[in-house]
Amino acid sequence: MTVDLEGPEPLYEQIADELGRRIAEGVYAPRRRVPSEAAICDEFGVSRPTARAAIQLLGRRGLIVTVRGKGSFVTEQSPSE
Repeated sequence: MTVDLEGPEPLYEQIADELGRRIAEGVYAPRRRVPSEAAICDEFGVSRPTARAAIQLLGRRGLIVTVRGKGSFVTEQSPSE
């Protein structure tokens, strides 16, 4: 997936939507780690603050939980269940 720099949606939302799609499709299974900020930066070609904002948005959506010093992990159940 490439981010649309000219699109109306902020980059961090585009990235969060893509990662959320991957979670919904089972690419990232429950209790498994999602990519780190550095990995998101590399994959999507964005800055660390943008990657961090995407991860924080996924947390607010209830899709992941972040454990300081450990990483971010997919929650056991999605909010729609």
